[in-house]
Amino acid sequence: MTQLFGFLWRRALAGALTVIGAVALLFLLIQFVPGDLASVLYGPRATPELRAVLTERMGLDRSIPEQLWLFLSRALRGDFGTDVISGRPILQMIGEVLPNTLFLAFAALGLSLLLGVPLGALAAVRPGSLADRVLGVFSVVLITTPSFVIAILLLLAFSLALDWLPVAGAGTAGDPMDQALHLILPTTALALGWVGYLARLVRAALLEVLAEQHVRTLRAYGVAEWRILLIYAMRPALIPVVAILGVALGDLIGSALFAEIIFARPGIGTLSYNAVASRNFAVVQAATVIIVLVYVTANIGVEIISGLLDPRFRRAVTRDSA
Repeated sequence: MTQLFGFLWRRALAGALTVIGAVALLFLLIQFVPGDLASVLYGPRATPELRAVLTERMGLDRSIPEQLWLFLSRALRGDFGTDVISGRPILQMIGEVLPNTLFLAFAALGLSLLLGVPLGALAAVRPGSLADRVLGVFSVVLITTPSFVIAILLLLAFSLALDWLPVAGAGTAGDPMDQALHLILPTTALALGWVGYLARLVRAALLEVLAEQHVRTLRAYGVAEWRILLIYAMRPALIPVVAILGVALGDLIGSALFAEIIFARPGIGTLSYNAVASRNFAVVQAATVIIVLVYVTANIGVEIISGLLDPRFRRAVTRDSA
């Protein structure tokens, strides 16, 4: 138990440093972006007096290190300030749209697992067959095609040409069926790339497990092939898949930006995009902190699950903590 706490402490510290580094880098990059919020907010009325008031209100009259420290110290307390355009707390604005993005990302992750794992297993049990070759080409095509291109193609095909699914939006509040219909296209667009990647990963891992000695022994004892595959081979073959889920979730959250814009869905991606367009960088910084926190938390959770599945991982944690 002590070793586990030590492992979690090191991962939490590394995650905190990652968040601070990402925020600091974004903060420095923002300083080079042309334009200012006063011009967007006040337009032709952006007199020097109004600019001075807004600059003082947002703390822009301070040095860059002071601004960064002020933002980080407030963020640690969960205080991201108030949006100068809407007058609402920034954390509240993010809290309203973050569930939409997370639900979309988790739905895409679930769909990619639901399709990628069986396809990879099918290719592994029949290596070199026609199905294996077709799935190999199909996987490469999915991996190399950007998700926003897939999103546009799906939108043109199933919404505009065939009129089977809704074009845009997140559906009517309180109507689960309508919300599910609006979720199909963006979820599919995000998931297909990872379907190809997971299929190749499962195929390679499963082929390696099926070639091990204990599998040959089970076959010699006459154990049914389906029992070998599902009970003895699939669990160790899924360890690399579990290990990559944190990266997959982070990538899907990042890709959700394009899906939310293309399908006009409310989410943290759309909120960040609108904030960048209006030079409202306080919202951009807060959204970045939240996204990085979700990414770091997901990776720590994945590492813990990997430890539960792989005894070698538990021994490595114990050895590192000794």
